[in-house]
Amino acid sequence: MVEIYQCGSKLCGKIVWLKEPNKDNGTPKTDENNPDKAKHNNPIIGLNILTGFVADGDNEWEDGEVYDPENGKTYSCEMTLNGSTLEVRGYIGVSLFGRTEKWTRAQ
Repeated sequence: MVEIYQCGSKLCGKIVWLKEPNKDNGTPKTDENNPDKAKHNNPIIGLNILTGFVADGDNEWEDGEVYDPENGKTYSCEMTLNGSTLEVRGYIGVSLFGRTEKWTRAQ
């Protein structure tokens, strides 16, 4: 679960809940795939994964970045809200070459 919040004049988001928050050994999952080795022990819960989004019309945000802790990569990103579904499109270069995930608002 990701909490999206105002950070200055932009939108950001952080992980606030995981279905499986712990590793097999019972310790909390950490950002072990981060390219910065100094961040490998940072917990996934509380990790900022959405940064720098600027409003681009009604229910659309652009110029942000999304970090994927599963592979340690950061992508350019734009988001569109359709009802209770947030379409998050991460890409490299131009948005034509990317992937869209649909996130549903928690009840």
